[in-house]
Amino acid sequence: MRSGGAWLACAEPGEVDAFLNGLSDNALASLPWLFEFWALPHQLPPEGDWKSWVVMGGRGAGKTRAGSEWVRAQVEGPTPDAPGRASRLALVAETFDQGRDVMVFGDSGILACSPPDRRPVWEATKRRLVWANGATAQVFSAHEPEALRGPQFDAAWADELAKWKKAEDTWDMLQFALRLGRHPQQVVTTTPRNVGVLKALMKNGSTVVTHAPTEANRAYLAESFLAEVEARYAGTRLGRQELEGLLLDDVEGALWGTAMLEAARIETAPALDRIVVAVDPAVTGGKASDECGIIVAGVVAKGPPQDWRAYVLEDASIRGGPLDWARAAITAMQRHGAERLVAEVNQGGDLVESVIRQVDPLVPFRALRAGRGKGLRAEPVAALYEQGRVRHLRGLGALEDQMCRMTVQGYEGRGSPDRADALVWAIHELMIEPAGHFLRPQVRRL
Repeated sequence: MRSGGAWLACAEPGEVDAFLNGLSDNALASLPWLFEFWALPHQLPPEGDWKSWVVMGGRGAGKTRAGSEWVRAQVEGPTPDAPGRASRLALVAETFDQGRDVMVFGDSGILACSPPDRRPVWEATKRRLVWANGATAQVFSAHEPEALRGPQFDAAWADELAKWKKAEDTWDMLQFALRLGRHPQQVVTTTPRNVGVLKALMKNGSTVVTHAPTEANRAYLAESFLAEVEARYAGTRLGRQELEGLLLDDVEGALWGTAMLEAARIETAPALDRIVVAVDPAVTGGKASDECGIIVAGVVAKGPPQDWRAYVLEDASIRGGPLDWARAAITAMQRHGAERLVAEVNQGGDLVESVIRQVDPLVPFRALRAGRGKGLRAEPVAALYEQGRVRHLRGLGALEDQMCRMTVQGYEGRGSPDRADALVWAIHELMIEPAGHFLRPQVRRL
C-alpha cells in the first residue's frame, strides 16, 4: 500500500496542484504534520489489542520517526490543552545522551516531529519533556535499569533495544513500571540483533511486528549513503541484518558465527589452481522438497597444505526436480571453469550420477558418501575458517545463515542445511582430502 506522501511524490505536476488547491488554508497548514498521510506502511501502528509493537528495520528505514510519531499520537489531544491517550511516558535508550540526542532532539526526534502548537518543552535538569496538556515523557538510560524502579507509566518507547548492554534487566524493570491506565502499550524501534530479549519479545503473543529494509525509506536518504552501504554490505550476512533488517539467528555453540564470516569477506578471488562445484542433491522435486545445495569454490594450493587457501565463489542452490538441479550445477561449472563436480550420494545412490550424466555424459564427476553426521563432517571445515584459510565473496547470505545454525550435534534450523552441506563437501574436496594425501598415503574418510 502506498502512502499519500508517496503518491504525491510520484504524481504529475497538474495532479499535485489540483490536490493542494483543493485544501483549505487550515488543512494545507496541517498537512506537514499529518504523519498518517506521509508514513510508510511499516511506520504505522498495527490494529489490534497489542501490548508491544516492534518496529524492526535496516539502518535509515524510518524507525525513529515511527517512534516519535507514536509518542505524539499517545500524548496529543484534539486541542493543545486537551489530554491524550497517555500522560506519563518512558523514553529508554542505550544511554541518556542517545535518548536526548536521537529520541528528543534528533532530526526525526519528538521535537522535530511536533507542530508548533503541540511542541513540548525540554526540562534538562529533570531529563523530561512536558506538553501543554500536562503529559510528560522522561528519558532513561539502559545502563541504569534501577532508575526504572519506582516510576510508573502508561506508555513507553524503547529505542535500539537489541544493542542495550543491560537489556534483560532494563527491559524487566520497564515492564514492571508500565502499569498505569487501562491498557499501557510500548513501541520498540530497533535494528535486529541476535539477542535473547528481542527474540523473547517477538515470540510473545501480545507483540506485533512491522519490518522494512533500508531501501523502503530511499526517498528520505542521501544517495551517497545508500551507494556506500550497498557497495560495502550488500550480499553479506551483516548486510542482511543492517540493511534488510532481518533477525539472523546465531545458534549457541554454532561452528560459525557472524563475526567469523565477516572476517572472511573479500571482494575478489585470486587466480585459483582448482575449482569444483559441490552438490547436496534433493532427490525429489516440487514445492515441498528441500533445496538442492550447489556451491562453487576454488583453492590456491601452492606450497605445503597449511599454506593453501580456499575461496567460496557462488551459491547456486535451487529448488526443483533432479534435472533442474543437475542443469544448474553443470551450468555453474561452465560459468566458473570448474574441473570437477562432486555430489553426496547417500540418499540418491546411483540415481544422482545418472541424472547428472543425462545432462552431460562426459562431466568429470565424483560420488561422495558421508560416514559421519553433518555436525562432525562440518567441524574440520569450521576449523579452517578459524585459521583464516577460507574466504567468501559477496552474495552468500543464505548459505551463511545456515552455517550459523550448524553445531557439532547437528543443524539447529528448519529444514535441511543443503547449502552448508554442499559447502562442506566443496572444502573437503579442495582442502581436507588432498591434504590427507599430501601428509600420508592412505585416503581419509570424512
